[in-house]
Amino acid sequence: MTKLGKYDLNNIYQGDCVELLKQVPDNSVDLIFADPPYNLQLNGELYRPNQTKVDAVTDAWDKFESKEDYDKFTKLWMQECHRVLKNTGCFWVIGTYHNIFRVGTMLQNTGFWMLNDVIWVKPNPMPNFKGTRFNNAHETLIWATKSKSSSYTFHYHSLKAMNDDLQMRLAA
Repeated sequence: MTKLGKYDLNNIYQGDCVELLKQVPDNSVDLIFADPPYNLQLNGELYRPNQTKVDAVTDAWDKFESKEDYDKFTKLWMQECHRVLKNTGCFWVIGTYHNIFRVGTMLQNTGFWMLNDVIWVKPNPMPNFKGTRFNNAHETLIWATKSKSSSYTFHYHSLKAMNDDLQMRLAA
């Protein structure tokens, strides 16, 4: 197989994700990894304690007028992901506290079935510049299938064997 619908395999396509996904055939994708906009809603510029400017995400693709607009966008791309994912496929989506709870709700509302959440611990996170709360030292990945009845491949025993015969934990 060299194509998926009109797309050549092993290529990166840049564009509106909803429009690109619409060109992918139903039930044709084994794995989806989504890293959606976090909707950071930054107000103004961020500076470190030494007064150097933080190169934060301020691009238009991460700006939404409201939470409702963000939810509408999330619903659109997630419905397309649900449509193209095979019944044997898996869906992974990553986010921070800014968006992951909204994304998780939308994921369930779309019909996906959550299998686990996995925590990616950042060994060198950005500090909390104002010193008024904890620093954000992790991101959350949600692992899901198309539905509760989906079958998927997970090599539990192989992972356990690689972990001194102990069940794997969900922090990565």
